[in-house]
Amino acid sequence: MNGRWIDIKAHDGGTFGAYVSTPPKDTLGGPGIVLIQEIWGVNQHIRDVADQYAMDGFTVFAPDVFWRQQPRVDLAYNDVDNPKAFALMGGLDRPNAVKDLASTASALRAHSASVGKIASVGYCMGGALSFVCAASGCVDAAVCYYGGGIHTMLDRAPDVKVPVLMHFAGNDDHISMAAVESVQAAFKGRDEVHIDVYPDVDHGFNCWGRAMYNQKAAALARGRSLKFLANTIC
Repeated sequence: MNGRWIDIKAHDGGTFGAYVSTPPKDTLGGPGIVLIQEIWGVNQHIRDVADQYAMDGFTVFAPDVFWRQQPRVDLAYNDVDNPKAFALMGGLDRPNAVKDLASTASALRAHSASVGKIASVGYCMGGALSFVCAASGCVDAAVCYYGGGIHTMLDRAPDVKVPVLMHFAGNDDHISMAAVESVQAAFKGRDEVHIDVYPDVDHGFNCWGRAMYNQKAAALARGRSLKFLANTIC
């Protein structure tokens, strides 16, 4: 496993960074993952998740989504950094962010260690952006962990032509069950879209750096995600 930063050309000029993690035997090539950050940037947790997927044989690019506001944001989960994280999310230029993710997907497809299909995997804000990646067609599959705001983008549901796996928390203070149910209704009968709800856990249950981390739900969701990726891009 090898972790490092690279630069990717933006569609409108300039470059942005992406943390890249490759499998131990990266010369063999394999499927790729565009790993989309939470609102705390490409911090240590996101880099660790990238390394985790690399150990499973994926080539992972985790792009710096906030680069247009501040490059290489690396925030902690605490009362000092949380307001900064929410401010950055509020200032995100989403149309350009989606184009940056498409540029990341193109760079990943061209990388020597990536062969074949790629998926987006996103968390929190990144979960919603992963959904948009699926709708825009820049990836071959998408995993969305507690993607806030997906229920407000259901006009894009007909645009989703690739397999999608969504994970939602049953006790999410940011995403109501009514919102989850609207997503379920929008994709009812769509076999390529699977939605799992984890009872009695909170938003952010996958992040071991946060108080709401739930090992059982995180392990179950990770297992389902790996099975999904194995069946769709491997």
